[in-house]
Amino acid sequence: MSIKIRKASKEDTKFLAQMILLSSRADKKIGIFDVVFNYISDKELVKNIEKLTTTTIKNYCHFSNFLIAEIDSKCVGTLCSYEPRIATKESFLNSLNEISSEVNTDEYEEIFSQCDFNQNKRTLIFDFLEEVEGFIDVGILKLLMQKSLLTARLKGYRIAQAVVEIGSLETMLFYKTLGFKEVKQKECEKYREKFGRNGLALFEIEF
Repeated sequence: MSIKIRKASKEDTKFLAQMILLSSRADKKIGIFDVVFNYISDKELVKNIEKLTTTTIKNYCHFSNFLIAEIDSKCVGTLCSYEPRIATKESFLNSLNEISSEVNTDEYEEIFSQCDFNQNKRTLIFDFLEEVEGFIDVGILKLLMQKSLLTARLKGYRIAQAVVEIGSLETMLFYKTLGFKEVKQKECEKYREKFGRNGLALFEIEF
């Protein structure tokens, strides 16, 4: 089984939106995009996230930040990597306002004002590391991460981080097997109330 890793393009936006939604929910009933887009149907939610991947403002969900894994020309996995000095919280909020006037930015800001790690702007951030059901444990995520770390090193980065929900034991273990170390946890009452998880953990790797 041959796995191909490539950069995402505008033609991939629907697949990216589906994977972003899947990753953000992480086995929960709802995720942050349900909150942001006021609990609309999954179909409409995917459409809105798809728009978010192509905004003129380069937010962290922008398609240009993604790698895609393919098997036999079928998209089977994603990994987002972005520079926090470019894809800021402000750029995300501005992107939301660009695509819709009916967004719940107040609750988003309330949640993450409690859970923000104030990450170093000189690090690279990984997010939306996800694979399609039926292709789990065939090496997709490991290859996506290896490719992304290689690209990051060529850009001059030596440290990368990822934020994982406290209690997502499988995801936490996977990052550890890739060489990441947990460096900080932040428990947030608002996050617990909304999503049923105690908060967030920050993982870091030097390469």
